[in-house]
Amino acid sequence: MSKAIPISDEQTTAIISQIDRSIASFIESKEFPKQLHNAIAYSVLNGGKRLRPVLAWYASMACGSSGKDALPAGIAVELIHAFSLVHDDLPALDNDELRRGKPTLHIHTNEPMAILAGDAMLSLAYEAIIDTASADLTQKLLAELALGTRSMIIGQVFDTLGGLPDEITPEMQLRLIHKNKTGALLVASCRMGALCGGASKEQLVLITEFAESIGLQFQIVDDLLDIEGCPTLVGKALGKDAQAGKITYPAVLGVERSREIAQELSAVANRALDGLEKLHSGGAESLRDLLTRLEHRKQ
Repeated sequence: MSKAIPISDEQTTAIISQIDRSIASFIESKEFPKQLHNAIAYSVLNGGKRLRPVLAWYASMACGSSGKDALPAGIAVELIHAFSLVHDDLPALDNDELRRGKPTLHIHTNEPMAILAGDAMLSLAYEAIIDTASADLTQKLLAELALGTRSMIIGQVFDTLGGLPDEITPEMQLRLIHKNKTGALLVASCRMGALCGGASKEQLVLITEFAESIGLQFQIVDDLLDIEGCPTLVGKALGKDAQAGKITYPAVLGVERSREIAQELSAVANRALDGLEKLHSGGAESLRDLLTRLEHRKQ
């Protein structure tokens, strides 16, 4: 079971532990054949940053709530994230053998089990919301989760199979890929957390601005880590994007310009948090701290 992310502080570590316990309890409550249950648990509980449920928790706090009310949303987005990683790692897509420093699920078990476990996690994500939220909130959360998941898959298609519009620049192509592939689920995490926290329309707009900025920034940092990171810390093989011929921010714009864009996106995200703090005194400090640590992360 994951304990913490290296960039986290004591508060975030405690929240991650609670998220982990809730995910484990939720999975355990569902009936599956033993081998399928083990495969799901291996994929979801075998380490991980828990960034998406932490964002949901802190977005709820930024809107004046406790954060704990965003647990169902956090469980849901983490299951979607885990499903996407399991399927991404398959031989038909990225063909990766390591994830979080351990064998990927299709190596640990087999390819059919990895496909089916991913399918099961996708279904479970929606159950996590249906099981716990009120009727009105359920409809809003399901809509956010469905849009985020669909956009993520669209981004994966662009990144893996192409089909990008020819008339846009390479930088615009990058933004289109990663707004969907990486950013959409981070946006969904923040918006779902904010909705769980009773966000006003104004707060939801600002949370969305924050989330869109960090979604793109997160991918830029990932691209930089793929060429500059330590494989042991990152937990997977590096340099595979270049080998696969994928377009990345460093490849298109260079390392220094990529870093500059990441910093510019931090400034946009911080301005959104400034607006949130004006609407609600306090509550956004945790998002601001997380933003800083994400920009300088090593994995």
